[in-house]
Amino acid sequence: MKKQTHINLFVRFSLALALTLVIWFPVQAQSTETAKGKTMTEAKMMEGCQEMKEQKQKMKEDKNAQNEQLTEQLAKMNDAPKDKKMDMMATILTHMVEQRITMDERKAKMEEEMMQHMMQHMQMSKNSMSECPMMKGMKDMDEKPMHHHKKHSEEQK
Repeated sequence: MKKQTHINLFVRFSLALALTLVIWFPVQAQSTETAKGKTMTEAKMMEGCQEMKEQKQKMKEDKNAQNEQLTEQLAKMNDAPKDKKMDMMATILTHMVEQRITMDERKAKMEEEMMQHMMQHMQMSKNSMSECPMMKGMKDMDEKPMHHHKKHSEEQK
């Protein structure tokens, strides 16, 4: 169920991204220059692609580390004496909410950066976006989950 929610969010984000690109492309395509008045080189653009991909991977690793930490805290809480459990539960809950708020802010910032990045690809050339390491990764993700998702849906019935 959790994986299905992530896939739904990814699909919604992809559709929003595609819609935004379709709307903004005619406006932005008139100029291939950056705000500083210089044309971005393809090498510099691909460097930005790689940095963004690494940033996304770092966020994923951070999330996994947070989940591992929470799992450890829950195990300690479950093993604790009854008189200590309420305090530990409150601490864990507070920590979870703080993590969630921080991660949501981080994701929103990254989504904005990704939108700007995609717009830069659109300004460069038609082929620029297809060469982006981030887009190549997304294409692979689109092909794999469909079969798995269908199988998962059937298992839940």
